[in-house]
Amino acid sequence: MIGTVQKNTQTLDSIRAVVQKHWGFDSLRPMQAETFEAAVQQRDAVVVIPTGGGKSLCYQAPAAVDDTALTLVVSPLIALMKDQVDALTARGIPSALYNSSLNAQQRREVEDGISHNRYRLLYIAPERFPDAGFVERLKSAGVRAIAIDEAHCISHWGHDFRPDYRKLTELRRIFPNTPIHAFTATAPPNVREDIAQQLALNDPLIAVGNFDRPNLTYRVKWRTGLFDQLREIINTHRASAGIVYCIRRRNVEETCADLVRAGYRASPYHAGLTADVRKQNQDAFTKKETDIIVATVAFGMGIDRADIRFVVHTGMPKSIEAYQQETGRAGRDGLPADCTLFYTTADFMTWKSIIQKSESEYLDLHIRHLSAMLDYCQAPTCRHCLLVGHFGQAYPKSSCDACDNCLNENEAIPDSTTIAMKLLSAVVRTGQYFGAKYVADVLTGAKTEQIQTRGHQSLSVHGLMADTDPRLIRAWIDQLAASEFLDVGEEYRTFSLSPKGWELLRGQHEARLFDRPEFKQRSRRKSRPARAATSARKSSAFVAPCADDEDPCDSELFEALRCLRKELAGESNMPLYCVVSNKALEHIARTKPMNADALLDTPGIGAKKIAQYGQALLDCVQQHTGS
Repeated sequence: MIGTVQKNTQTLDSIRAVVQKHWGFDSLRPMQAETFEAAVQQRDAVVVIPTGGGKSLCYQAPAAVDDTALTLVVSPLIALMKDQVDALTARGIPSALYNSSLNAQQRREVEDGISHNRYRLLYIAPERFPDAGFVERLKSAGVRAIAIDEAHCISHWGHDFRPDYRKLTELRRIFPNTPIHAFTATAPPNVREDIAQQLALNDPLIAVGNFDRPNLTYRVKWRTGLFDQLREIINTHRASAGIVYCIRRRNVEETCADLVRAGYRASPYHAGLTADVRKQNQDAFTKKETDIIVATVAFGMGIDRADIRFVVHTGMPKSIEAYQQETGRAGRDGLPADCTLFYTTADFMTWKSIIQKSESEYLDLHIRHLSAMLDYCQAPTCRHCLLVGHFGQAYPKSSCDACDNCLNENEAIPDSTTIAMKLLSAVVRTGQYFGAKYVADVLTGAKTEQIQTRGHQSLSVHGLMADTDPRLIRAWIDQLAASEFLDVGEEYRTFSLSPKGWELLRGQHEARLFDRPEFKQRSRRKSRPARAATSARKSSAFVAPCADDEDPCDSELFEALRCLRKELAGESNMPLYCVVSNKALEHIARTKPMNADALLDTPGIGAKKIAQYGQALLDCVQQHTGS
């Protein structure tokens, strides 16, 4: 039996009968019938079914038809494996898992079960494949089909590449005649192609579900007073289930504690908690013993709760794929649900810092994912159209009536096209290789050292928009990039005109630009009274003391520097003030030093701090200014 496949006894009718018998479904969802046909034909497949579309049934049902054959399921999540094995066993389908959670006795029992053909499905982690003894046991037992869940993890083009998944490239050599089915909830066309290539699939079926979720309403808002913004959403969905995503673990802990103090039933979930606590909190959410899970992106895969009415991102996700997958956990029952994203441009720098510490080989690719996500946040167009377009599908309607832009919650300014022409002209006249901050400085008539050194104070666009808040100009430039009037640099967020941008300058297009009233609201920092729940404000967007209109300090740079300081403090295990003081950060945000000598002029920064932190601070400034 070694290296061979057991005779296939599946038919489409037999699979449908199993679905009705064990799951109680009389009909199939889109893409399930196609996938079952591939199983019957023993054909390789790449199956992309968005979250909530019934992906797991596509490989579980065919495996349940025959009581003499084994289907191997590769999954990255131990908790998800156990949940699925428990559910299958409860339905009368013999299944097991084989991973690091088992003790020696449990491993022997599973190995014996494999040898004696007791299981229809066996869940394993990708790292099991270097174990030659285990592989030989599988080959001796005979494997009829292989299902790879979260298959996008094998592609370095994907948003969640995992090195362990590269080991799966050996599957075709180990099981040359066994059909391989790759499943994922999120994969644009280039990732689908890469999955098929990496797994050496033979003429695979490519089955792609509809990525549009018409019952979800998408909104993107600038993060100001986050806790108050969050409470407004939760109160709109009082006693409903929801997920609140945060970028960092400490944000999860702070936000969850604030919600509990305010009287909400909330629980935390992140990789820093023990496995028992994570499972306890996840089970409480699934069983409706808690209403809100506050989590990092570690939470969500395989969550079996259909009545989630809201998903909130307290910061920008790291990619559109991640955002689509995380928001897809809302409204799986088909009823309306809200997906709200709060962000500032500092989130870009936060994610970049995280990625740089964990990823070097594909850093540029991850930066492109971040830029695409930022463009989505800034976009003045239909968000449903943007999401399905990212995954290679056309959106059939001119308006979704289910996003902030199509609902006119963000009103376009009446002279958008004229303003857009001024902005594009400034990009062209400054040379098409600067960031939004520099272009805004030129348009507002700033006389910085960089502008004077380059002679840009003599340009006709210098001071052309002197009465406009430079932060608003930067937001408009980002909106033009999101609308594809500007191309964005790969290494730094610099701008040049796209063909569509040149056509706009020739009067062949019209632009839509949105006002940003929050800049007016944040123009002057007001003192805040002391509060008992101080961490509620810690989780809100910080307004720098230099944000006063009469002070030339760059408040967005100040916030980016504060995020960097938190990173540096965590690495060196030191208090924030021992790394760099607020006064020093304010000075840097005002003067924007470009080299170590200029940085030495900062109060409180000497040669030792330059050696320890100087390059990181300079990189942050240069990234922000696009210099």
